[in-house]
Formats: sequence, structure tokens, C-alpha cells
Amino acid sequence: MTSDRSHDSRTGEDVRARLQGATREILSRSSSAPARPEKQSPTRGGSRPEATAYDSALRLLGVRARSRSELRTRLLGKEFEPAEVDSVLDRLAAVGLVDDADFALQWVRARHEHSGRGRTALRHELRTKGVDPAVAEAALATIDADDERSRAADLVARKVSGWTSDVIADRDDRDRRTRRLVAMLARRGYGSSDAFEIVRTALDDLPDPD
Repeated sequence: MTSDRSHDSRTGEDVRARLQGATREILSRSSSAPARPEKQSPTRGGSRPEATAYDSALRLLGVRARSRSELRTRLLGKEFEPAEVDSVLDRLAAVGLVDDADFALQWVRARHEHSGRGRTALRHELRTKGVDPAVAEAALATIDADDERSRAADLVARKVSGWTSDVIADRDDRDRRTRRLVAMLARRGYGSSDAFEIVRTALDDLPDPD
């Protein structure tokens, strides 16, 4: 696991370095005289040069990593021609700046570790970003059942921190709190059977009041 994470870290650093280099290219280009006339924006009376699809793509990637489909949708929304957009995406993919497999892997790990998302929720998130299902499943496979249960247990432990057994002494109170905790896990993409078991264990382990 340590070696996998070290490899992922190096991969992320390589991508960031390539992105920084490409961004420097844009800045140096914009600060010097253009080699050819820039396309003028008809909506601005030709007063300012319009950004190219390539420049716009790099600026979007500078904010955060994006899937190819997500980036394509944003660029088309800026009214760039589809052929130009696809050409730019191919160019970025060739240097590793657009890579759905890497994007899915980093998204899954970050959302699981930092936001507590389970595999069901992560699968839905990747689908909305246009990631191919097979690519998404490969990324999701890096989270095994034990990892998922452990993360769910951490979420519940935070919610019940400071509770003592007297808060669930009444059966109705216990049922009400159980439902709320299970619903919290369900919203984050955890299965109901695991959620009930994790919540039950957490409530059974509550300390007695002083």
C-alpha cells in the first residue's frame, strides 16, 4: 500500500509539473507579441483577443483535475468548435494532462478519505463526470470492503462522540438515533446492511455515564 501511494504521489507530481510547464507557455505567449493575429471576439467588438480552447482547458485544469467528458462539456459551453475541442483534448491526453484512469483513481481516494464517500456514492459521482464504467470500477476496486467499513465506522464514531449509554436507554430513542445514523451513512453511499451493523456496534459500545 505504501509503495502504491508513493507511485501515485510521483504520478501526481509529474502531472502537476507538466501542467505548470504548459501554463508557463501560455503566460510567456500572452506577454510577447503574437506570431499571428488572434481571433477577435464578436461579442466584444474585437477589443480583446479571445482565449483559445487550449488556453481555456489549461486554466480549467489549473483549478482542479477533470475528466475528459467534463472538460469537453465546459469547453463546448464556451462556444469552441467541437473539432477544435477534441483536438485540444487529444493533445492534452498525449502529455498526460487528461487521463480518465488517473482522474478516477485520485477522485475515489480523495473523496473516500477526506469526504467519507462509500463506493456507491463514488460510482454515481464518476458516472456524472462521464467516466467510462470500466474505468470507474477499476478505481473503485482500490477501496476494499475493510477500507469501506473502517471509514464508515469512523464517521459514526464522530457522530456518537460524547454520547453515553443513557441516551439510548429508551428503545424509541435508540431506534430514532439508529435511523438517523444509518441514513447518514446511506447518503454517503454505504450499503444498508453494513450501515446497520456498524451503527449497532457503535451504540452497543457506548460507555456508561459517570
